[in-house]
Amino acid sequence: MTGPPAGTPYWDPAELPPQPQLHGVVTADVAVVGAGLAGLSCAYHLAERAPGLDIAVVDAEHPAAGASGRGTGLLGPRAGPAVDGAVRRFGRQTARRMHRASERAVRDVLDLCARLDVPCGLRPGEQLMATRSSAGLVALARQARAWRELGLDVPVLTAAGIRDRVGVPYKAALLHRPAATLDPAALTCALARACADKGVRFYGRSPLLALRPGDLVGPELVLPHGRLYAGQAVLAVNSAAQALDLPVGTILPLEVYAVATEPLSAPAYEALGGRAGHSVVDAVPMAPYFRLLPDRGLVAGGGTATVPAGLGAPRLQALRERAWGRLERWLRSLHPDLAQVRVTHRWSGRIGMTGDDLPVVGPVQGSPDVWFIGGCCGHGLALSVAHGAHVAAALLGEPQPGERLPWHRSRAPRLAVRGPVRPLVRTYVDTLGRIARHTC
Repeated sequence: MTGPPAGTPYWDPAELPPQPQLHGVVTADVAVVGAGLAGLSCAYHLAERAPGLDIAVVDAEHPAAGASGRGTGLLGPRAGPAVDGAVRRFGRQTARRMHRASERAVRDVLDLCARLDVPCGLRPGEQLMATRSSAGLVALARQARAWRELGLDVPVLTAAGIRDRVGVPYKAALLHRPAATLDPAALTCALARACADKGVRFYGRSPLLALRPGDLVGPELVLPHGRLYAGQAVLAVNSAAQALDLPVGTILPLEVYAVATEPLSAPAYEALGGRAGHSVVDAVPMAPYFRLLPDRGLVAGGGTATVPAGLGAPRLQALRERAWGRLERWLRSLHPDLAQVRVTHRWSGRIGMTGDDLPVVGPVQGSPDVWFIGGCCGHGLALSVAHGAHVAAALLGEPQPGERLPWHRSRAPRLAVRGPVRPLVRTYVDTLGRIARHTC
């Protein structure tokens, strides 16, 4: 069986509320499974809007142990496929609503950081979707046209406009606002503490083994050392849905990689954006990207993704070493002063991907008292917080504003990812990675 992600993230663990293992029989009004940003956002908004509601958060490890604590801290507006694809699939009105929703999600995270007063290295700035390749230029041109037709403010930057912000020879870019960079683990841990302050109970080292219909009302959650009976349950478990055999379609686990460096020289730091808080994401899917840290270090991510299912530990570790090596070589190409920079942290994390690039946020089919959140496809920092708030409102019976968004649904497309077709999926992901590396 494939083990957990590897390496040590740049982000230091923060103070967490008490989280004993769950033993015996426990009850709650609402059980939230998964102590990442989505689950904690849901618990926080439930506790804030309905004081006195008995809420229990259960996690296989502890808050921020998963993707929410192992990301790279890029906060920007993006939900679903690229905007030109969204227009083709859903029409202009829905594509505009999708982007507006992702912008609100960014602002909600900024507001949450202010409300929690969390020291998470928050740096509001701009996010550049840039390219140095011909394939990237074609993709950016299609997207720029779609943004203009939708009347949305996503400016195009020429090479000169990029140089004013980041001294890397990109050919063109799209400028996304609002955006920021932050410490995702610090935010996640602060949200856990805020939940505990509102009376939310935590149970750690208690992985969900099975979900059953309750004898009277609500679901029964089966855990290694006990049972949890709840009136309602929220499963913010992302790609673990496959192991639990939940009827939510395919949420494919992908392992992605990141590295962080020691503080850069002052000239290199300023040349790459300095204190402006910019982040630069390549227009080619899965291509490397980077952001700067408040301590003058640099974080780089992307470039490679791995389907970990079915890989033995030695093979998976070899793929990790190769991915980290590629990222190190790539970041040293950004500026001459980075040629000898020391990499201080290397780590991996797991994201959930769907076959149509859309998340799944909705009630589980056949279980109206159980909701699922997952499949943010690499854009989870802002979307997870928004999804948690959306589900909290739904559980409390609050009317949802406007029409449903495309990811407010109960299942993703079903993909054949088990058995003899698994190598084909892995080959497809590897091919995307090679294309990204060759076009950077």
